[in-house]
Amino acid sequence: MSYEVKILADSIARGTKVRLTTIQATFPRIVLAEFNTHRVFSRNSASSRAIPVSKNIERVLADPFVPAAFAANQKGMQAGEELDEQAQRDAEFLWLDAMKMAVAQARQMALIGVHKQWANRLLEPFSWHTAIISATEWENFFALRCSPKAAPEIRTIAEMMREAMVRISAPRALEPGEWHLPLVETIHDSYSCNDFVPDDRLDFKLPLDVQVKLSVARCARVSYLTHEGKRDIAADLELYERLRSSGHLSPFEHAARVATDEEPMGPASTGPYASGFYGNFRMPWVQHRKDVSNEAVFKETP
Repeated sequence: MSYEVKILADSIARGTKVRLTTIQATFPRIVLAEFNTHRVFSRNSASSRAIPVSKNIERVLADPFVPAAFAANQKGMQAGEELDEQAQRDAEFLWLDAMKMAVAQARQMALIGVHKQWANRLLEPFSWHTAIISATEWENFFALRCSPKAAPEIRTIAEMMREAMVRISAPRALEPGEWHLPLVETIHDSYSCNDFVPDDRLDFKLPLDVQVKLSVARCARVSYLTHEGKRDIAADLELYERLRSSGHLSPFEHAARVATDEEPMGPASTGPYASGFYGNFRMPWVQHRKDVSNEAVFKETP
């Protein structure tokens, strides 16, 4: 693994300037805390509690995260000048030595039966991390994280995300009632102009409510890093119901529809919706999470 950005879905509510973009980003695990301070983001991430220790060890050994350059310590949050060539080599040796010790200790913890939610934590400084992020508000993130003052690791991924949104992806205009569905193959995807449709790309032929559920479940699978694997519609629908019944609703935030004129969060919003936001998305976007009863404080239904 290494730094990577993929646009999973990019939409704009027709008649507005409100763009909703879902990005899959891979970056060093050490800057996840800084990434998570941006509260307007809806996100799901690969989980140290979900991925087997053996798989994490395999990934770390095959492609460990090592800082591109080590810089001098000084007062404040920003590092000083890059270290000289010999010091760089010494720092990299120490970093990789620490990684080997962490791998050895994580392996021993797994052997004595310690759950992965603890054993995997030892590997985090040396791991790459994958997250799915959906948002209508990106300006502040780019202003802070593309800055020369930002940590180099988060700056690198932020600049790649900005480049993908500004120069590579073009949002698709959606009408009121239409859905933004990450990880669901729709009739608007690349093969839609071809006569031949691959057998494994038939999502768009399914009922819309099923497509919404597939999007939710596949976004949730990033916890296990299986969201890009073989598609199993029955398993995805089962996972959707399990997430909904247990109140694990963060994956429900990526699938969203454009509100209609008749809805209070639509274009003519007044009263409690006059702020311009419904949840953490700017209106007229409505997250699927808002369709779930008691979504704010989950209460299990009998």
